[in-house]
Amino acid sequence: MKLTILGGGGFRVPLVYGALLADHGEGRVTEVVLHDPDDRRLRAVSRVLAEQAEGVPDAPVVAATTDLDEALRGAGFVFSAIRVGGLEGRAADERIALAAGVLGQETVGAGGIAYGLRTVPVAVDIARRVARLAPDAWVINFTNPAGLVTEAMARHLGDRVIGICDSPVGLGRRIARVLGADPKHAFVDYVGLNHLGWVRALRVAGRDELPRLLGDPALLGSFEEGRLFGADWLRSLGAIPNEYLHYYYFNRETVRAYQRAERTRGAFLRDQQARFYAEAADPGVSALRAWDRTRAEREATYMAENRESAGAGEREEEDLSGGYEKVALALMRAIARDERATLILNVRNRSTLRVLDADAVVEVPCLVDAGGAHPLAADPLPGHATGLVCAVKDVERQVLSAAESGSRATAVKAFALHPLVDSVNVARRLVDEYAAAHPGLGYLK
Repeated sequence: MKLTILGGGGFRVPLVYGALLADHGEGRVTEVVLHDPDDRRLRAVSRVLAEQAEGVPDAPVVAATTDLDEALRGAGFVFSAIRVGGLEGRAADERIALAAGVLGQETVGAGGIAYGLRTVPVAVDIARRVARLAPDAWVINFTNPAGLVTEAMARHLGDRVIGICDSPVGLGRRIARVLGADPKHAFVDYVGLNHLGWVRALRVAGRDELPRLLGDPALLGSFEEGRLFGADWLRSLGAIPNEYLHYYYFNRETVRAYQRAERTRGAFLRDQQARFYAEAADPGVSALRAWDRTRAEREATYMAENRESAGAGEREEEDLSGGYEKVALALMRAIARDERATLILNVRNRSTLRVLDADAVVEVPCLVDAGGAHPLAADPLPGHATGLVCAVKDVERQVLSAAESGSRATAVKAFALHPLVDSVNVARRLVDEYAAAHPGLGYLK
């Protein structure tokens, strides 16, 4: 089976290939095609993958190309992890937002809207090409903002595009771990949008263990979200929020911490990865060892400003190993082999959350089989969560409308309606400055 990875020169691609190397079952991926417009990045990542494959006799064959149509033809699965504008674009998103006094994170608030506005047109073009060149392929989308981009692609691919994210997986794993449960045997009742969801129960053998966690201050203080949000706030919510909700619940403190930081996250990753790609181009250097060192630093500094503002300390050792590649592999295996699995995914809502329409992409537990991902029934969200989900989903729809129509006024509306943008005038300033910084937003008129 052929797997095409879009964004194949991206830094996290070796995680996916590493997961494939561990899969020796029937119907596994035997061919990987990396696509990226940057040939230099492709060469660097190809070197890492070649070193990973050493000593693995049935390792998937790897090819690389800058030709998108060539990469897509004959694919059984397409993994989309593109970054329109690169890390330089992300750094600009963050810098411009922070200068206006609002959050610039790449998926949340102003930064997420800017990223979505320049990514959706590219993602839609990819979806149309997949429909034409590989109509039987399944698209696994990791491109951020993941829920928004998945919804844009679903308008052309229907249920054959599924969004993935490692945040809910990591959250469920941490909760299970602190409760002494095996994550493989725990059902995580997680509901919301991508980077905007809550764990409302964790069931082991049918018993909800979350009340035990919420009732024990020592247990709550023993894992990342407990330290990040504080035990009192978690008990008030009666749920454990996704880590990205820290940007909403503690927005003022987070913006201040980001403004004080020596560099934004995007600028840090831009500089860090530039060093890696330069080092990996040296034939005398082990590209795999260079990648390992860089990845360890990257994971250890994830959401560092949030943890600093909350006094949450360093990340746990167990949380430095990623996780989205395991979700991707489990998803591909469930579909290709009809091995039923329950995974938290970004899919069309149908009737899961009745406050949203059937086509709205939500992030919920799904039963996955050869027919794709089927969202499981979910209890209604509480009022505070419903309001936030509906507000952010409407912003996503404004982004999709602006990308389709090219309307600058609609883009302003998307920024102005976001809960983390506090003024229409700020929204207008953001559109002006993002359009000036990003040639990819030249379509807004």
